Amino acid sequence: MGYHKPVGSMLVPILILLLSFNYMMPCKAQLSTTFYDATCPNALSTIQDSVSAAVSSNRRNAAFLIRLHFHDCFVEGCDASILLEVTGSEKAAPVNTAVSGYDIIDDAKAAVESVCPGVVSCADILTVAARDASVGGPSWTPRLGRRDSDTSFPDQAASDLPRANMDLSQLIANFDRKNLSPRDMVALSGSHTIGQARCATFRARIYDNASDIDATFASNLRTNCPPNGPTGNGNLEPLDLVTPNTFDNNYFINLRDRRGLLASDQVLFSRDSTDSIVTEYIDNPSTFESDFAAAMVRMSEIQPRTGASGVIRTVCTAA
Repeated sequence: MGYHKPVGSMLVPILILLLSFNYMMPCKAQLSTTFYDATCPNALSTIQDSVSAAVSSNRRNAAFLIRLHFHDCFVEGCDASILLEVTGSEKAAPVNTAVSGYDIIDDAKAAVESVCPGVVSCADILTVAARDASVGGPSWTPRLGRRDSDTSFPDQAASDLPRANMDLSQLIANFDRKNLSPRDMVALSGSHTIGQARCATFRARIYDNASDIDATFASNLRTNCPPNGPTGNGNLEPLDLVTPNTFDNNYFINLRDRRGLLASDQVLFSRDSTDSIVTEYIDNPSTFESDFAAAMVRMSEIQPRTGASGVIRTVCTAA
């Protein structure tokens, strides 16, 4: 004779499961493209003016802002925690020592505070600034409504951010942990069409005489990057040696020609699973641009803090 549980006792664990699922669900649904339309209608134009002035004064600032946004989002989500200047901060973590662009966000925040005090989060300002920094490249419409963290996460910065010497499987796993696909990863890596890298990050690649690097390319780089550190560690080279100040698909052409500056760049075209994506972006620049825009939106929505889960910092460096 079968034993039948009462319906009520069966529903209890189901309800608990559903409540737990809803609690853990990301707060993406609370983000909106019109979030500040009523509360701060001039927010986006104010941020754009500030970023445009910064990029006009120094083209490197475009790459700084995109990288700063990436480093923020990959550590506990896009919550502006990287901007905090507190004891034991993400900003001071070794993996972030070469990250720049903080002053641009500070200036944009001050400008926004002057028109709408206490309304727009530092996290949203950083998200919009990264979009506006893509001068000459693709644009996109970010959903807004993030709130800021009042905590910094230096340990997670050390564990969660990808490294320049990671192989392809490690990179794919790293991005997968943030719910980003291999295609997202390749598209986002295309931001290396602008910006520079320090000798310390590519020294091993240009001196190991491997078959995955063009010999002339490596030889030229050695003139500005001596074989042993710390001498020359901070010497800079463009990530895209052909069009370093133009947002285009030439980064992928460089990979095909074995001229990726970082090891983690070149592994994207190394007779492996992502080769076809690189080739597609070489053949179809518009596909790269649309994929990059979509991937930036997805990245910007990693673990957003909304409502009571965050705060609005009036000064981005202070909790």
